[in-house]
Amino acid sequence: MARIKVPRKSTAIDMTAMCDVAFLLLTFFIMTAKTKTEDPVPIDIPSSSIQQPIPDADFATISVGKGKAFFGMEGIDLRKQTLVQMGEIYKVTFTPEELNRFSGLSSVGVPFNQLKQFIALSADQQKKLNQPGIPRDSVSNELFNWIREARKATVALHNVQLRLAIKGDSKEEYPVIKDVINILQKQKANKFSLITSLGGDGGAPAPAKK
Repeated sequence: MARIKVPRKSTAIDMTAMCDVAFLLLTFFIMTAKTKTEDPVPIDIPSSSIQQPIPDADFATISVGKGKAFFGMEGIDLRKQTLVQMGEIYKVTFTPEELNRFSGLSSVGVPFNQLKQFIALSADQQKKLNQPGIPRDSVSNELFNWIREARKATVALHNVQLRLAIKGDSKEEYPVIKDVINILQKQKANKFSLITSLGGDGGAPAPAKK
């Protein structure tokens, strides 16, 4: 008796739909990912076992390194409003273009009378510039004003309190950190965070509440 041949079916699988999904996911992650901003000075942050994501809005960071203090804020509208308020204090008016350029800066570390020149520089020139840090002495405590105006702007714009964090080098001498903490305490901002890295595995920076 003749053997009946069963026709073989193709085992090929159409992967078109799977590729579409993969590319859609890849596009989503690229569009929503937050790029890592470079520190104005090299900062070797201490490690911690506590992990808590850094907020994307209503958040400000005081970076400390090489004896200098830098101030940065999250949020384009917050940066613009804070600069406008600082301009009113120091009698300086900024053009819409200058406000837009400032809103793209992750942090600032120059005296206010040099800010216009700093904003006018290209991104590469700003990175190469050795910023002197924001003055925080008794004669010109500009860091105090930056923090205060940013807090006021956050309440005015979003009706929430600005969250503050200190990002200090693990080898930084204590007097500089103490200056920053004293400035916060003068404004009765006794709740702030210390930005650290996840100990042991080089994880992403996360604020440890203090």
